[in-house]
Amino acid sequence: MSAISKFPHLRQDFLASIVVFLVAVPLCVGVAVASGVPAEIGLVTGIVGGLVTGLMPGSSLQVSGPAAGLTVIVFEAVSEFGVGTLGVIVLVAGLLQLAMGFLKIGRWFRAISVSVVEGMLCGIGLVIIAGQIYAAAGLKAPETGIGKIFGLPGAFADAFRSTEALASLAIGAGTIAVVVLWKKLPKQVQSVPGALAAVVLATVVSLVFSLPVATVEVEGLLGVIQPPGSEAFGELASPAIWGTIVAFALIASAESLFSAAAVDRLHDGPRTQYDKEMIAQGTGNTVCGLLGALPMTAVIVRSSANVSAGAKTKASRVLHGVWLLLFAAALPSALALIPIPTLAGILVHAGWKLIPFRQIAGLWRGHKGEALILVVTAVSIVTVNMFEGVLIGLALSVVKTAWEASHVKLEVVDKGAGPVQAYLSGNATFLRLPKILDSLESLPQDRPVELDLSGLHHLDHACRTALENWAERHSATGIEPVKLTMAA
Repeated sequence: MSAISKFPHLRQDFLASIVVFLVAVPLCVGVAVASGVPAEIGLVTGIVGGLVTGLMPGSSLQVSGPAAGLTVIVFEAVSEFGVGTLGVIVLVAGLLQLAMGFLKIGRWFRAISVSVVEGMLCGIGLVIIAGQIYAAAGLKAPETGIGKIFGLPGAFADAFRSTEALASLAIGAGTIAVVVLWKKLPKQVQSVPGALAAVVLATVVSLVFSLPVATVEVEGLLGVIQPPGSEAFGELASPAIWGTIVAFALIASAESLFSAAAVDRLHDGPRTQYDKEMIAQGTGNTVCGLLGALPMTAVIVRSSANVSAGAKTKASRVLHGVWLLLFAAALPSALALIPIPTLAGILVHAGWKLIPFRQIAGLWRGHKGEALILVVTAVSIVTVNMFEGVLIGLALSVVKTAWEASHVKLEVVDKGAGPVQAYLSGNATFLRLPKILDSLESLPQDRPVELDLSGLHHLDHACRTALENWAERHSATGIEPVKLTMAA
């Protein structure tokens, strides 16, 4: 049996794997450098994403690796706990993902408000852009997201007083310009990914003109693979690390599964099996943790490039992992030539693409509440941190849903004589309690009242208790006790 008959899509998958590899190299390296770890660690995560997660069932065409969306939280974790502890964090987060997959929780991630996810990506994008502008200028960035943003005017002022910083900024700005303008070139030229072209051009320019810009530090593939030791596992006794672990697991899972839904809309092949994809992501992160590498997610940039390049099966993403391994093993010295500001430029462009401008405008026109959740989530991530920002967004989403679900109507019938009749219908929850009590307390104090609750679909404990207390107070005025008719 020939290879073509056994693998009918081998040619398409082979060509697609080359495209994905070329897209992945600058992103893997850029995410690693921005996360505060050696460049090769990003390649290790990309290799695991291809060779481990790529082989597993779940979503056949989406590609996994280090993601710009996790850069902020990884940098915070490395700053707080150290590179040596990163492996433990990723390992335990991977085990949590495996548990969620086996418990079939994966499909429930589809229930998370899209506004929260887009707000999360928007907040991440803003922090990435602000932080990478400092990197592009060769300056040290403030630690907090809000500090990064408000410190930009001063950073630009410092940069314009330094020749080295100006040269560095020019390389970063040139990189962004190449990536943006590359899409306007003929299709044949675009077969080379814009990010890769920008890296090559920036590297050549910096070498030819001997520009005073920082380049990537190289340690070698085997030198950066450091399985976590006993000291790193000892950090698990600290409660602080568990918030980071849960954040890794939840955010990586949400990003991967939302990416899977987006990729499914790009092709007509098999649909994603969400729980199996969660297990595949958990397995990949467990392996990354054991190797001391960055966490992985499914990455929409690489995945859409895979689909656009004509991939038909998971062979393309596995082969992309093979090419990453060969590159990291055979050409590590090539990384040392790459200017850091060009990687910063690529990440600024990636961060910009995370900001959902069209979605915000569309939501504001039709669903102002959802637009508010998106903006509050993004602002919370910038001003507080990633994990708490997402929790604030989720809490706001739950409150909004509960508010909309608790539609309640109070109808009062007063015939001038006899008891005043009040009818409550809908869903009476604590969120509507102030309005209900205000209306009831405005009823005549010297008249008997009949309160009919039979029209309620739902009456929560807080409302029931408050209504009973109101009835007791009204009855204490010396008139006929309030007559309550409860739902059947």
